[in-house]
Amino acid sequence: MTEQELVARARRGDETAFEALVTENEKRIYNLCRRLTGNQEDAAELTQEAFLNAWRGLGRFQGESSFSTWLYRLATNACIDFLRKEKRRQSLSMTVSLDDEEEARQVELPDERYAPEGALERAEARRAVAEGLERLTLEHRQVLVMREIHGLSYAEIGQVLGLEEGTVKSRIARARGALRKVLTERGNLFGEPSSKKR
Repeated sequence: MTEQELVARARRGDETAFEALVTENEKRIYNLCRRLTGNQEDAAELTQEAFLNAWRGLGRFQGESSFSTWLYRLATNACIDFLRKEKRRQSLSMTVSLDDEEEARQVELPDERYAPEGALERAEARRAVAEGLERLTLEHRQVLVMREIHGLSYAEIGQVLGLEEGTVKSRIARARGALRKVLTERGNLFGEPSSKKR
């Protein structure tokens, strides 16, 4: 059953269809919340809040974007509201895991999977990126997480954040520059930036 069919059934009150939508999107939404808040428990609560808001708001979902993009927007808004309320923007502790096959493509590292020094270098690189992300503003962190870790297109990020595509591109460029500066200042720049994705 397609996402559109599941959404149509869920809008008519079919809880099983909505459960299927939750199952399809739960991991990605949780990972987004975890990376934005830096806390597993907060991320779990905010993931539930995003899905609850989606269930309550299904009648207002117009289908102009995909359901998953709409969920990203709901989750991002929930995280931003939470962080503003908690006033924790300056003291976030983020954990970024690039171990997943899908996410590993985002980091340019040599293929030394079986060498102990390779594993150590990868762990250091992940730690450097996590610490670098922690030092960025929430605005910069959220676009980098969506683009570089979740692989959203410029258009999808624009839909999630309610921004023009050109604004998204310039914000990502500024965020990459800010991250590069942080990594360079801390002596953790481990390679030239990869070529820009289109």
